[in-house]
Amino acid sequence: MDGSNIPIARMTLPEAAAERLRTLIIEGALAPGAKLNERELCERLGVSRTPLREAFRMLAGDGLLVQLPNRGAQVVALSADDAGHAFDVMASLEGLAGELAAARVTDDDIADLRALQGEMEAAHARHDLPAYYRVNRAIHDRLNAIAANPVLAHACRALNARLHALRFRSNLNVAKWNKAVAEHRDMIATLAARDGSALRDLLIRHLHAKKQAVLETMKNENMPGGN
Repeated sequence: MDGSNIPIARMTLPEAAAERLRTLIIEGALAPGAKLNERELCERLGVSRTPLREAFRMLAGDGLLVQLPNRGAQVVALSADDAGHAFDVMASLEGLAGELAAARVTDDDIADLRALQGEMEAAHARHDLPAYYRVNRAIHDRLNAIAANPVLAHACRALNARLHALRFRSNLNVAKWNKAVAEHRDMIATLAARDGSALRDLLIRHLHAKKQAVLETMKNENMPGGN
């Protein structure tokens, strides 16, 4: 996916441009450490430099870009240590979200999550990683929404913004991708059972496994920080 099929609304041009750039970063079209060419991106996204630069500022605020004085913007490249530390924190946050969600979830929530799981598994079956990952994000976002703790939700969004590209890349390992799909199936079953303690433990294990997959990917593919 090149980000070109996300419609831009005139009233939210910088926000929409930022979302396109976020997709390009997550899916690897803009690689870690890449310097961004404003002219090329203006042509690619169909926007002028003013909304593009505002989009840069938004993504810099999310920790996805760094703006270099007199040198433009560059995609952030996390080191292996940075990624490992972030996943450790993310595991605790998602574990807490799961525990809270289990106490608040409704039958309608469960039905919606099972529908999303079906979409995700269909994308997995056709090997459509971009579609799979978009639904995967929706599932985790919905779990955080059910937890109904805005401070926790904000912390998850802020930290995950920096990890999405690494999480996406780790699914290129087919065995680990298959395992992640099965783990999501177990998560929804545990949530439906309203077992908060078990869901917390499952999510923590899931994030620790994801951390190992990410670190392995960084090492094997010689990504920035992988040595």
